[in-house]
Amino acid sequence: MGTATLRDSYGRIADDLRISITDRCNFRCIYCMPAEGLKWLKRDDLLRFEEITRLARIFVQKYGVRTIRITGGEPLVRIKVEELVGMINELDPTLDITMTTNGVLLRDKAQALKDAGLKRINISLDTLNMQRFHEMARSDQFDRTMDGIDAAREAGLWPIKLNMVVMKGHNDDEVVDFARLARDKGYEVRFIEYMPLDGDGTWTNEQVVPSRRIQEQIEDLFPLVPVNDARPGPATRFKFADGAQGGLGFISSVSQAFCTTCNRVRLTAEGGLRTCLFSLQETPLRELLRSGASDEHIGQVIETAVWRKEEGHLINKPGFIKPAKSMSQIGG
Repeated sequence: MGTATLRDSYGRIADDLRISITDRCNFRCIYCMPAEGLKWLKRDDLLRFEEITRLARIFVQKYGVRTIRITGGEPLVRIKVEELVGMINELDPTLDITMTTNGVLLRDKAQALKDAGLKRINISLDTLNMQRFHEMARSDQFDRTMDGIDAAREAGLWPIKLNMVVMKGHNDDEVVDFARLARDKGYEVRFIEYMPLDGDGTWTNEQVVPSRRIQEQIEDLFPLVPVNDARPGPATRFKFADGAQGGLGFISSVSQAFCTTCNRVRLTAEGGLRTCLFSLQETPLRELLRSGASDEHIGQVIETAVWRKEEGHLINKPGFIKPAKSMSQIGG
């Protein structure tokens, strides 16, 4: 464990680090990216594995970070990502190392990731309908995503969490089907409110389906009981009252923000430290790494940035400004 903690001015302690390793993705999801894609970062602009590991070491050994989630873009398009997982795992094999992926490349990667030290996995899946999948992800890889989920299970990456971004008029009629899937397969399904981080800039509040409404719809068929978590997390979690396997979680970023208990900080693929998903600025760390700055100096920069962490985002409040970057450019 680290000898210090990353505390902000509101008393929250950051012990969960999200690391984006690429802005590239093989999907063009309508809530994230324009159909034509985005202008990708140049290879030299991306943090190298050694640089990512160095920063992870500072967060883990100096500040006691316990959870590291690897994200993108789509992290599995980064060549030899399992080597990075292994490098981070060597820092402390008890770390909770997780990944968020669309699952398309998991058949080839799941076992290697598990062997390298990945503990759990989140897989984005917004619909169980092949045609609708094509419309929402702008991809025809539905079968490969579903096979990737099977591959993760076979490799022992468990529990598997399925992330469903719920959008009114697109997939909100499937929430009960996802709850049934959780019961049948033992998955933990996360229902995520549609956030204003889309690349097209077309988000409106009218497209958001509040978590409370989703929960009520599910409980008409499957009564739920709350799960009390020891550590704060973005999801309000529930299990099935009848004792069925699996579980559900609701990430209510728009209707009921969880900012008061937020324990997360983020590294973008080019080395920007973000203290909130909706931050309007970043603290650049890449040039510090490449200019010979000491771990002590980098740590001081990180401490200062976290101390200045925003009280919360302002979605649905006067003064809200949408970040210039979309979700894929920030890191999920």
